[in-house]
Amino acid sequence: MTENPSSIKAIQPLRKGSLVRVKRSTYLNSLESLASDLSPPDYIFEGPGEILTVQGDYGQVRWRRPVPDVWLRLDQLEKWIEN
Repeated sequence: MTENPSSIKAIQPLRKGSLVRVKRSTYLNSLESLASDLSPPDYIFEGPGEILTVQGDYGQVRWRRPVPDVWLRLDQLEKWIEN
């Protein structure tokens, strides 16, 4: 039996070079948000940030702004889609 390729949803993992933004609902309920500012900057939710490296469940993200790179859990990130 062969499966129809259109019925298989391809999940592309986040990796080095991926453009991402932070998932608001996942981040705001996380331990990381409790250890950070009470009101996170809007640009992390708007994107894009670029994943510089991935180690385990975390990715180092660089934003297109003069701010430090940050480490976030990969489940808190989603692919950035240009509107």
